[in-house]
Amino acid sequence: MKLISWNVNGIRACTNKGFKEFFKKVDADIFCIQETKCQIEQIELEFKGYKSYWNSAQRKGYSGTAIFTKKEPINVTYGIGIEEHDKEGRVITLEFKNFYMVTIYTPNSKRELERLEYRQIWEDEIRKYLLKLNKTKPVIMCGDLNVAHKEIDLKNPKTNRRNAGFTDEEREKMTQLLKAGFIDTYRYLYPEKENAYTWWSYMGHAREKNIGWRIDYFIVSKDIKEKIKEAKIHPEIMGSDHCPIELNLDIK
Repeated sequence: MKLISWNVNGIRACTNKGFKEFFKKVDADIFCIQETKCQIEQIELEFKGYKSYWNSAQRKGYSGTAIFTKKEPINVTYGIGIEEHDKEGRVITLEFKNFYMVTIYTPNSKRELERLEYRQIWEDEIRKYLLKLNKTKPVIMCGDLNVAHKEIDLKNPKTNRRNAGFTDEEREKMTQLLKAGFIDTYRYLYPEKENAYTWWSYMGHAREKNIGWRIDYFIVSKDIKEKIKEAKIHPEIMGSDHCPIELNLDIK
C-alpha cells in the first residue's frame, strides 16, 4: 500500500502548481493533505476512483486537512472529540478493517512561542487519542507535525534551539509519543541520513541551498514496524514550501 502526505500550504494555489499532475502520477492508495486553507465549497477537487474527506477550520483560509482514498473506510471521524482542539480542522481519522489512518496538522508554536503552551496541551491530547485507537488496531498517522525531532532533522540546530519547531518542549513531546509505542518510519529505515528535509523557508533561497527542516512524518504503531517497506521524501516536487512524503507498507 502506497501512502502520501503533503502540506500543500493552500490547496487552491497548489492545484495551479502541479498538484493534480503529481496526484495522478504517484497513484497513491491514500493521499493525505494538510493546510488546505479552504472550505469544501470553495474548491472542486475530485479524482476518479477516490473518495475524499475534508475537515476545514471554522476560520476561513486557515489550517484544514483532507484525505483522498481508493478504499472506502468503515468509519470517518473529524477531530478528536475536544471542541477546543477541533475548531481548526486539524485531524481526520479513517477506520479500515486492519488499521486506522490519521492525518494531523499540528499547531505551530509561532514566533515568540506565543502558542507553545497551547501546543503542549494539544500534544498530550493527541497522544491520548492515538493510544486509545491503538488499543483497537494499529495506527498509521501522518502529517505536518511542526517539529524537527533531532538535530539531524534540520540544517542549523544550534541557531534554531529556541525557535518554534525546535524547542526542547516540542521535541520532548515527540519523544514521549514515540516511547508510547510508535515509530518514526523514516528514521526507522534511515537513522543516520542527513540533509533529508521536508520544509524550507521561502526566504534566502533556502530550498535551493537545501537549508531545511524535516517536520513532516509518517508515524506508525510499533506492532506493524515489520510491515514498513520504504519511506521516501520527494524534494523535487514543488507547489508548496513543504514537499510530499511517501510510505510503502505491506498492509491491506
